[in-house]
Amino acid sequence: MSSVDLAPEHHGIRDTELDEISLHRRLAETWRTRPGLIGFLSSVDHKVIAKRYLITAFVFLCLAGLAAVVMRIQLSGPERGLIGPDLYNQIFTMHGATMMFLFAVPMVQAVGLYLVPLMVGTRNIAFPRLAAFSYWIYLSGGLFLWVSFALNTGPDVGWFAYVPLSGPEFSPGKRADTWAQMITYTEVSSLAVAVATIVTVFKQRAPGMSLDRIPLFVWAMLVTSFVVIFAMPAVMIASTFLILDRLVGTHIFNPAEGGDALLFQHLFWFFGHPEVYIIFLPATGMVSAIIPTFARRPVFGYLALVLSLIAVGILSFGLWVHHMFATGLPKLGASFFTASSMLIAIPNGIQIFCWLGTLWEGGRPRLNTPLLFVFGFFFTFVAGGLTGVMLASVPLDLQVHDTYFVVAHFHYVLIGGSVFPLLGATYYWFPKLTGRMMSERLGRWHFWLALIGFNAAFFPMHIVGLWGMPRRVYTYPVELGWGGINLFISAGAVVFFLSFVLFVINLVWSATKGDVAGENPWDAGTLEWATSSPPPSYNFARIPVVTHQEPLWAEREVLPVAGGLRVDAREVLISTIAEAKPDIREKSARPSIWPLFAALTVGATFLYSIFTPWAVVWGALPITISLVGWFWPKGAPEDEE
Repeated sequence: MSSVDLAPEHHGIRDTELDEISLHRRLAETWRTRPGLIGFLSSVDHKVIAKRYLITAFVFLCLAGLAAVVMRIQLSGPERGLIGPDLYNQIFTMHGATMMFLFAVPMVQAVGLYLVPLMVGTRNIAFPRLAAFSYWIYLSGGLFLWVSFALNTGPDVGWFAYVPLSGPEFSPGKRADTWAQMITYTEVSSLAVAVATIVTVFKQRAPGMSLDRIPLFVWAMLVTSFVVIFAMPAVMIASTFLILDRLVGTHIFNPAEGGDALLFQHLFWFFGHPEVYIIFLPATGMVSAIIPTFARRPVFGYLALVLSLIAVGILSFGLWVHHMFATGLPKLGASFFTASSMLIAIPNGIQIFCWLGTLWEGGRPRLNTPLLFVFGFFFTFVAGGLTGVMLASVPLDLQVHDTYFVVAHFHYVLIGGSVFPLLGATYYWFPKLTGRMMSERLGRWHFWLALIGFNAAFFPMHIVGLWGMPRRVYTYPVELGWGGINLFISAGAVVFFLSFVLFVINLVWSATKGDVAGENPWDAGTLEWATSSPPPSYNFARIPVVTHQEPLWAEREVLPVAGGLRVDAREVLISTIAEAKPDIREKSARPSIWPLFAALTVGATFLYSIFTPWAVVWGALPITISLVGWFWPKGAPEDEE
């Protein structure tokens, strides 16, 4: 056991002065979440915040899934009258907006929020109050959207809300306003988590975790966070301009008054295509964490995988116009975006070859449920990627644009490229969150039902799309002959939905009656498994010292640790960016109720601004008060010698 003296002066009680039992007891007292309702609402523990994100995002997934089932039942036969066009448009919009803004991005960021501090060997995420604020913003934004839908004022302009359809002339009332404010509001939460993640990765890594030893999942979350910071403001600008056109009377998107309707699409898709990779990149990090564990060897091509992640993050900003090939753009300009759309397949292909190389050199991998979902990811994502390369061709894109061929491609990429790895990650890291194993038998049934149901539902959409069925229609005439294939698609969608019912059963049963997992049930090599399962509030009693990309495999006997942090104060170790050498000790924020108050005041301001722009002025005062309370300096016993 090694010990690093982090400060020459003596302030308070340091971890090197206590035995193991006393150390754990003192740290548990220092880092605990206070009991009671106020303590629950004030928590700044990254694990508590992440669990709230995970549960909330999963509830939104279930709601969006039910909306999808209703749509598929409506489309299962020609001229069905289960729901009318108005309700269908609302359900269609709620499904897309919920899946993209309230499930996919928050879910992958929540996984990172839970795991990144554990993987880099620190006791809490950077800016923990900001992370707590981000959750309350996210929750209130999602509730705002779904309560609006329940009151029949849910958005009905698609998850993309193209103008002029969503403008004041063609969408009177408050439905489009609900969409615009929800977008602006919830993206704040994503930006907050991204900032906290970047600072955590760069400045709070354990000693010895140099840039070439960072776990690949952490690399994926780091790149994703940068993409979030550069992409999210574009859609926030678009939604803000839309709400100004609707409520203030500007004409930013009104061509009759000198505006430009296509500007909305440029702003939206400058965010929209990186959005796909904001969802996909963390999933690749999950795959890179799962495969080495079950192949029982370090990942093949670590540097190539890191550079591929960075390349995908950069190239994702050069693809947005391939969503707009049918808008009459200059052909020379379109050719550049065709090339970019094809070029991004190269780093994605490199990742797949590295994963296959890891499995190949590992001999006989263990075929547990997490790895089965990785295999499902290989199949479905490659299929979606191939159709993506097809859509990069302008002549083909013009033929299949706005048909069900694009719907099929979109879902193959997002569900195959993100949901399948996410399900595998759930089975893989469930023991870390709960201390119990999920059922392998139910997991295998879940996998096969999901794989069969997904492909039965979405592969035929390629065919019906080539037959000419447009997307976003609530019914179709008998004479077109689409009834039989749509019935088959709807049956596959029901099977896919039932696979998630089985998944929920597995989650509930395993959380209460699953086998006790132990600290490292998979014999994995990364630091999140170096502490108990589930982890204590302080994550690590002593900060580990990293000597390898897979530190738990390199140090089979005793993991080296650093000492010198105080146990009577919330302290984290700040290290240098490149080599992760210990630099300084930094206080971590204590629990506070003010992030919740700040979220409530910001949320009320955004909500009321739908009815009057003066709400922005009136809301400034309570927002300011909550921020003053948030940052007001307070003396604390832990500051005393």
